[in-house]
Amino acid sequence: MSTLAWFALGSLAVWAWLLLGQGFFWRTDQRLPPVPRGGPDRWPRVVVVVPARDEAGVLPLSLPSLLAQDYPGVAEVILVDDGSTDGTGKLAVGLAGRYGGLPLTVVSPGEPEAGWTGKLWALRHGMALARAREPEFLLLTDADIAHEPDSLRLLVAAATANGLDLVSQMARLRVASFWERLVVPAFVYFFAQLYPFRWINRRRPLATAAAGGCVLLRTETAVAAGVPEVIRQAVIDDVSLARAVRRAGGRIWLGLAERVDSVRPYPGLGELWRMVARSAYAQLRHSPLLLAGTVAGLAVVYLVPPVALVAGVAGGDVAAWAGGVAWAVMAGTYGPMLRYYRQPLWLAPLLPFTAFLYLLMTVDSAVRHHRGRGAAWKGRTYARPEATSER
Repeated sequence: MSTLAWFALGSLAVWAWLLLGQGFFWRTDQRLPPVPRGGPDRWPRVVVVVPARDEAGVLPLSLPSLLAQDYPGVAEVILVDDGSTDGTGKLAVGLAGRYGGLPLTVVSPGEPEAGWTGKLWALRHGMALARAREPEFLLLTDADIAHEPDSLRLLVAAATANGLDLVSQMARLRVASFWERLVVPAFVYFFAQLYPFRWINRRRPLATAAAGGCVLLRTETAVAAGVPEVIRQAVIDDVSLARAVRRAGGRIWLGLAERVDSVRPYPGLGELWRMVARSAYAQLRHSPLLLAGTVAGLAVVYLVPPVALVAGVAGGDVAAWAGGVAWAVMAGTYGPMLRYYRQPLWLAPLLPFTAFLYLLMTVDSAVRHHRGRGAAWKGRTYARPEATSER
């Protein structure tokens, strides 16, 4: 057999494992766990903490949905204006005056101290203010996340009924433009492949992660875990948060959202590219060795099957059927995520092209890091933790 045929057979073997042995990551049925009818006997106090930096463009779509929460217990919202230059804080006050609903407090902590990322610095300030209200739960949610009126009620009911310390939902990201349709569902698909939700949600978990856009966190667990101080340098703060909670003995649940949506637009490839490149190399712990392994892995798993099919058919090689079957399994596992995002299934065979884009984004993330532009976001650039701690 040709070298290409061996690579194609290797890719097929990997896809057989991913299909059956990686926690059924491709299924999309991990939604909020069941709760008793009517909810808990006593609805605990909740404080919602929203870090916001230059979010005037999305706040009118997201903040009113938080203020309008139909929650039977006591709840309030703290929006932390993280050095915005677009009037985010003033806009938030105006929206609260216009829409009413839950009480809103807007505060600003000033520029982050050395060793803190901006979002976690804002969360530190907001969580400290929240704890003064003695809530049983904190809802940490991004400024671009819109919640259906029953979202908070369902989150709290799921946490109390199932004894969970952290309940996180991966918000349904916006999918409207061509590039969003091509890239966004794959982003969630790749995340679930890396952190299978079933493995996270087991009584004896095999993986640990959270989705930072929507995290309901038990306050006493946050204190026991030392959050957010213990993760103050984290660029990928949601996974770091989940690991800190797990180390403190907390129970975690992660799934796909039905009542929580991101309203942030990514109309062009450039915006999506920057979103992925911002943290891709940090995910690889800034390791050139892990980068090389990731690039090689993406090439073998996602790029070899279509190349083998085309080249094998042209040359009459066994690579054709191995590549074709691997490509079919790949597309089949991607189908459920496309359905979740209400996208046509003809996008599934394009996954190798999308994976190639992610490969390039990951390499670009490493290049940016070594050029000193690292994890750049809204005017701030973060060095890797080792470098930050030496300042």
